[in-house]
Amino acid sequence: MLLRLPAAIGRAFLVVVLIVMPSALLSGGMEDAAHIIVLVALFAALFTFVEYVSVSPSLVEFRDAPPFNRMRFSALFAMVLCVSMIFRGYQIPSDMTGLFQASGEQIGQVIDFPYSPVRLLVLTILDDVNPELVALMRDAAGLSYLIALLSIVSFILLLRLRRWPLRGGAFNVWVNLPTFDPNAGGDVVERLQKDAKFNIILGFLLPFLVPAALMLLSYLGAPVNLASPLTLIWMVTAWAYLPASIVMRGVALSRVADMIAAQREKSRGFDATREWRLP
Repeated sequence: MLLRLPAAIGRAFLVVVLIVMPSALLSGGMEDAAHIIVLVALFAALFTFVEYVSVSPSLVEFRDAPPFNRMRFSALFAMVLCVSMIFRGYQIPSDMTGLFQASGEQIGQVIDFPYSPVRLLVLTILDDVNPELVALMRDAAGLSYLIALLSIVSFILLLRLRRWPLRGGAFNVWVNLPTFDPNAGGDVVERLQKDAKFNIILGFLLPFLVPAALMLLSYLGAPVNLASPLTLIWMVTAWAYLPASIVMRGVALSRVADMIAAQREKSRGFDATREWRLP
């Protein structure tokens, strides 16, 4: 436990930085939400600390199979930073924010085509929102979506090239999948493969479903307040990060299922050889 203590403290600190960063980069209008942001950051830091300092986690998956969670956190951190810098340029223009805005604008124009996830997300903006904010949201969505795609591709390459999650060491399925109940019924491999397919399909559909859900809420008379840059930052980040994280989880579960199936085949072959050699 003591060996995990420094790493748990470092991860908790990074979580606090992640949550506080958007409000710290934006200027003004954050006084009312400051207490809520600090409270959320403290709870998230406490949860992260407890999960990583304990012998066995209760909710965090693949804790002992790096760098899966590191890649997901890095993607989330990059999304929040890029989107926050883009919206900071709306309030306090600078050369640094201009660089992020220019990159987002180029990517957004490429990805913003009819029926694309970026186009659908931009269409959720209300008509009375500043047109400049709409353009910034398109740029932020395009840049975040690119980061999400790169994180998925990077994880797949890591899985193929570096034999994740083994990498020369043992892999404890039950510690790395604390929410998976092996006694729930049915074959473990089949359940893992089914969960993997469900996660991958859901991850690819979410960028299309979230804008549709936001539009439905507005039609039902409960529109989301999109006039606040802080709300836009977290909405765009969640829209891009959650699907990517779910797809990566699906790929990881598929890999674990393949490992268990391969181990079964290996054990069966070993038992058959022993039985054949018996006198």
